[in-house]
Amino acid sequence: MRTSISRLASMSLLVAVAVVLKRLASVRIAIGAVEGIRIGFGSLPIVLAGALFGPWGGAAVGAVEDMVGYFINPMGPYMPHFTLTSALTGFIPGLVLWFRREQLPSLLHLVLAIASGQVVVSLGLTPYFLQVLFGIPRSVTIPPRLVALVIDLVLYTSLVHVLLRRLSSSGALVRLGPVRQLRA
Repeated sequence: MRTSISRLASMSLLVAVAVVLKRLASVRIAIGAVEGIRIGFGSLPIVLAGALFGPWGGAAVGAVEDMVGYFINPMGPYMPHFTLTSALTGFIPGLVLWFRREQLPSLLHLVLAIASGQVVVSLGLTPYFLQVLFGIPRSVTIPPRLVALVIDLVLYTSLVHVLLRRLSSSGALVRLGPVRQLRA
């Protein structure tokens, strides 16, 4: 895999932004003694990394963000399960968009990509891990996560759509070298 310095710097910047947004600029709602729901823009840089750098770039940003965020501001014991969910938050949208051959995905493709990742992670894996690790029933965690999913889907899709358009019009998208452009 060919990785340029500008791609590494961009991915590092997205990790830093994700750590700040997720750890410091999010509203946390506890269920029991464990954080059950987090509402904020913390996953937006991870989803954006998946859209810009493909599935593996999104997964790398998500995994590194979770580990760095844990060491900066731990919220309980380290659980690699949640590093996996953070990596999948960037991997799944990146994978869905990677199969599209167009440089700029349409709004519909962005909705499908982001929704698929959020449904698998937010409604599937995270409630499952909360139940297995902490005994919190899924019936308690899924309804509020469903509301948060709808809000996140609208916000993330519109913001990623605007950011990709702006990066494309400025020429920065070509310099970053998204995976979709390298496949020819």
